[in-house]
Amino acid sequence: MDGRAVVVGGGVGGLAAGVGLRAAGWQVTVLERSAGLPETGTGLGIWPGAMRALDALGVGDEVRRRGRRQLGGTIRRPDGSRIATIDVDRLERRHGEPVHLVTRPVLLAVLAAALPGPVLRLAAPVTDPRALLDAYDLVVGADGINSVVRVALHGDRYPLRHAGAVAWRGVVDTEVPEGGETWGRGRKFGLTPAGPGRTNWYAAVSLPEGHPAPTDDRAELRRLFGDWHRPVPQVLDALTPDGILRHEIRDLTPLPSYVGDRTVLLGDAAHAMTPDLGQGACQALIDAVALADCLRAADDLPAGLRAYDRRRRRPTQRIAAGARWAGRLSQARRLLPVRDAVLRLALAAGPPA
Repeated sequence: MDGRAVVVGGGVGGLAAGVGLRAAGWQVTVLERSAGLPETGTGLGIWPGAMRALDALGVGDEVRRRGRRQLGGTIRRPDGSRIATIDVDRLERRHGEPVHLVTRPVLLAVLAAALPGPVLRLAAPVTDPRALLDAYDLVVGADGINSVVRVALHGDRYPLRHAGAVAWRGVVDTEVPEGGETWGRGRKFGLTPAGPGRTNWYAAVSLPEGHPAPTDDRAELRRLFGDWHRPVPQVLDALTPDGILRHEIRDLTPLPSYVGDRTVLLGDAAHAMTPDLGQGACQALIDAVALADCLRAADDLPAGLRAYDRRRRRPTQRIAAGARWAGRLSQARRLLPVRDAVLRLALAAGPPA
């Protein structure tokens, strides 16, 4: 089946939905509130399932070309001693595909290039998603964690939840030999190579909701992590004031349905999760392909939307629950030897695909 669809949100999930729905025969408009696609941003790990989704959209090879393979990483203690090793080679042997690292701006540019110019409308915020139903057969909510489409569909019955931590993240002009995370008592610091001379970094600290923000993020990060093993202090030394993003970590109360009357949710709008498994963008890509597949195979729109909800809601909510659990594990303040043993056990079969 086909028709006229409007996608609210021009992020990873929204652009992917636009590409997928057009390939399925739909006339598509993508509305993005920002005036342009971002030129800077942190890196994303594209896991095998998400890479298959990009292949289905016809852009997988371009993402591989413009990204890089993720090498193995190590999870350490603040003194540098090893807790566990992330075996990405086992993942590749099992799934025939490595994890690829690509920056968010590059991924968005590749997806946008797969859409004809008039499809993506920038500087086009949406405040009343219901009004779009007068002009379109289908409204796709891909507008992120603070989705207005989700509120129109479910009201305020399924709020965002504080995940017990505050995060900082950014990119610095320095290079590290390998990625990985360091887990301390109630805090962690992560590094991912982003290309020659560039490194993605992130930090998370267990803090209650509404904890006052520090007056100087650089000074606070140095206080929390400055005496940790190399190269953490060197990365902190390379921070610039305008290169630090800080936010409370939140996820979404599980929804009873991702679909409604001619309306469907995907990505963070449907299942915003904590970043601990690195699956947010990946699951949005898989959502987009699944939606196009379900609508292509269905006899009518309600049947296609029901099929999408059956296919994606339970798997994504399981992953979101796993991410929340992983976040709590990494934020542990007590029984750290037990925490480390649980982590090794969880990684024994290899990272999740």
